[in-house]
Amino acid sequence: MQPPLVIIGSGLAGYSVARELRKLDTERPILILSENQGDFYSKPTLSNALAANKLPSAIVSNTATQMAEQLKISIRGHTHVTAIDPDNTCLMVETGENIAYSQLVMAVGADPVRLPLEGSGAEAVLSVNHLDDYARFRHALEGKKAVAILGAGLIGCEFANDLVTAGYQSHVIDISTQPLGRLLPPAGGAFMQRRLEAAGIVFHLDTTVQKVARTGNGGLHLTFSSGNSLSTDMLLSAIGLYPRLTLAKAAGLETNRGIVVDQYLQTTRYPDIYALGDCAEVAGTVLPFIMPIMHASRALAATLAGIRTPVRYPAMPVLVKTPACPTIVSPPYAGAPGEWHVEESEESLKALFETPDNQLSGFALLGGATKERAALTARLPPVLP
Repeated sequence: MQPPLVIIGSGLAGYSVARELRKLDTERPILILSENQGDFYSKPTLSNALAANKLPSAIVSNTATQMAEQLKISIRGHTHVTAIDPDNTCLMVETGENIAYSQLVMAVGADPVRLPLEGSGAEAVLSVNHLDDYARFRHALEGKKAVAILGAGLIGCEFANDLVTAGYQSHVIDISTQPLGRLLPPAGGAFMQRRLEAAGIVFHLDTTVQKVARTGNGGLHLTFSSGNSLSTDMLLSAIGLYPRLTLAKAAGLETNRGIVVDQYLQTTRYPDIYALGDCAEVAGTVLPFIMPIMHASRALAATLAGIRTPVRYPAMPVLVKTPACPTIVSPPYAGAPGEWHVEESEESLKALFETPDNQLSGFALLGGATKERAALTARLPPVLP
């Protein structure tokens, strides 16, 4: 029998490839290897589930057993891949077993970035990157009142809004001088900060945490690089993700910011190995968002079914889940020529990034301006033609 198509990872990327491939090929054997239980859920839900009082079990859309039945695939949960042998088209798991593959899809995701913090409480810093993390976070919140968040990016602001809505004191710390410093122009960042502060969130900007000390009452005392300090019950780190590259590097795959693949999601040295999602650098781009994953999974499924199909990314605005300040942003690519043009009122802010020849290259819409999303998206160039 032909070895199966093996997918490492049971997140959105892994399951989306399996689902899309099943639409094109109902018979090919598919095996998903998952480090956790393998249940399917929407990861973005994790940053806005507290206010809705969603238990971890309520976030799960389908169990691994249900996914296996629906897609007619095999799923092995709690299976850690220790090595890939591309020359012999097989991989090894921690039990010592070798698993052969016909083709391999790496959808291994990314891990939270952790700062090298000092102090007796450094190990108490939490992060939420998957469902088990969320379960631990919810458990740790019991009896607590104040939560500090390290990072004022998209995930940090979403968690801060969710926490304050759920009745917790919420502090956000960031080395930047504004929230969403990588996505919003300064005027947009200031607008969002005012809206989130009005909701009860406290910002500590232009600084970072250097030391985390445990206190006698079970809390944490944070010392900032600015010399200021803050006492809190918990510290959540949300300063970003870095692609999981250990397996790929050990197997001799080319890596840079992610696993290097072309527009066919194919690795450069081994044509039978593909990558997508948070772990992949697709034609020079790393886009850890939902829409790029969906476009990539459809293209890769077609290629795996024998119809070589390059992934193409249209303009894909990002929705920031901060109800206190509804925000949709499609940032220009790094180093793009042009400048921001801002229209602001008390209730909304529209920022358009235009090139020297007056072409729209990006936008940021906050508050009431979000209603212009569709019209402006239609004017944007594709991210990856």
